[in-house]
Amino acid sequence: MLLVMSYMTRRPVTITSRDTLIDAQEKMNAGGFRRLPVVEGDRLVGIITDRDLGAHSGHLRDTRVTAAMTENPLTVTPAIPLDAAARQMLDCKLDSLPVVEDGKLVGIITTTDILKAFLEAPGKVTGSDK
Repeated sequence: MLLVMSYMTRRPVTITSRDTLIDAQEKMNAGGFRRLPVVEGDRLVGIITDRDLGAHSGHLRDTRVTAAMTENPLTVTPAIPLDAAARQMLDCKLDSLPVVEDGKLVGIITTTDILKAFLEAPGKVTGSDK
């Protein structure tokens, strides 16, 4: 059985709630990301996406991340089966889930990560290793 920990991005690029939306946009553009976990220290407090930035177009320089982020996003643990994370993403129409362990952000799993797993381990992405 494949686990989230095997395919998640470890130590993802993050942003803090004190940063501005232009900071978030610059980080997303530089890394080619569509979302950033929002942290205080190593604790996840939210997530911000490129769609969130679009809603504040024209005010990115003077708007804090807290004005646009989703607080307390859905998360998974590193030990959850990959197919369970995929099901949660599908059911909730999400393209990523922060990965949290012992209250700390340890990674992020995206639809791209899950597709890579599917291509690398055909027949093993689900819990049935027949």
